[in-house]
Amino acid sequence: MTKTRNYSCKDVEMLMASQTIAYSFKANIDELSVVRTDWTASYADDLVTRVDTTLQKYLGIDAKQDLRSATVALTAVQGSAQKDLSFLKAQLDDDFKKDPARRDEILKVLGFAKHLRDVQKNNQEALTQLLFTFKTNVTEQLTQEIVAKGTNPALLERIAGYADTFKQANLSQETNKSASKEVTREAADALNAIYDEISGLCKKASVYYRDQPVKKEQFTFSKVIANLGASTSKAAVKTGTPVANAETNTTK
Repeated sequence: MTKTRNYSCKDVEMLMASQTIAYSFKANIDELSVVRTDWTASYADDLVTRVDTTLQKYLGIDAKQDLRSATVALTAVQGSAQKDLSFLKAQLDDDFKKDPARRDEILKVLGFAKHLRDVQKNNQEALTQLLFTFKTNVTEQLTQEIVAKGTNPALLERIAGYADTFKQANLSQETNKSASKEVTREAADALNAIYDEISGLCKKASVYYRDQPVKKEQFTFSKVIANLGASTSKAAVKTGTPVANAETNTTK
């Protein structure tokens, strides 16, 4: 579940506004350092560095790249397994058509009777169950019986081999789903921390500059975002979707 942001604007807008404010802060540090003991030149440099680093690290990051790769691998295995299982089922149906009782028994023992319909609906759990049932029950004796009817033994070996391959691909996908969620939470924490620090700085600096409208505007978050205008939209298009789910972060 995506962690809630402390701000209502888009990630790209918050980060670019924070970057602008950080640089304004650094430009005015000689004057502002007199106001607070913790507002030093060193702090200003560090703030700029941290905002820049956060922007580069999270703006446009593709946190789900590994997940998509794992899904592609899983889908490839799934497709091949479904194709081979369907081909074997067709052969068994025809090869044992004169002995329907034996055909039905073989289909039951190998897992086709219970799981094939769901496998054909792309149910991954059903495919896992069918493959492991097949691998467990395709004994040497049963293999010889099926091969004697004309089925290529390589097909049976390949289907049995899918069990572990599919399990590993499925595990990789699930692991990357969790990792993707963790990256999203990590990003939310980092972005919220930047926003909290910059917005706190703005509250103090904007009051300090209350008699200087131009400088006050430089430390008014909503004004900075408004002044960025179309540039943030162009940046968003250029860098891609931010780590946050864009649909959950609406522009003020």
